[in-house]
Amino acid sequence: MTLSPQLSSSLSLEEFLNLPETKPASEYIEGNIYQKPMAQGKHSIIQTRLPATINQVGEPSQKTLALTELRCTFGGRSLVPDIAVFEWSRIPTDANGEIANTFNSYPDWTIEILSPNQYPNRVINKIIFCISNGTKLGWFIDPDDRSIMVFQPNQLPSVKYDTDVLPVLNTLSNWQVQVADVFSLLKVK
Repeated sequence: MTLSPQLSSSLSLEEFLNLPETKPASEYIEGNIYQKPMAQGKHSIIQTRLPATINQVGEPSQKTLALTELRCTFGGRSLVPDIAVFEWSRIPTDANGEIANTFNSYPDWTIEILSPNQYPNRVINKIIFCISNGTKLGWFIDPDDRSIMVFQPNQLPSVKYDTDVLPVLNTLSNWQVQVADVFSLLKVK
């Protein structure tokens, strides 16, 4: 996702949240508004298939729920991760017991997919911000390099390739996924 300033930085977070949603989504970061780029093929297919895979593992047992393009507002920012995964007990619900529309919290696991012509450090900064504010796991997926950079609290990031096993949330500890499994999602079958 390419992040480029779009609107004046004089808006408060509350004022930003009252603006109409944009397509693609805009994010509020340190007083600036950035619009995400339109997803392209590799980004889009990973963003579609990976949450479905995570949900096949985590949803039936009510352990986790993976959602795409979900606005998460916390720590003075309003971010829209490519994929946000929440542990079941942290999914906000409304009075009817249905999933809430507003998520005023960090995801437990944030996943970002690098798009062509995107600024990697801006995307990495979003993951670091999430980790610094309670997120337990971050993946930065680079489809061109076929690598996944992993972020966890109190650890240096690590880069994983090929048959490296990726860390997942503790609630999904029985699930093992390799880097190659993620990039196999790119195949058109």
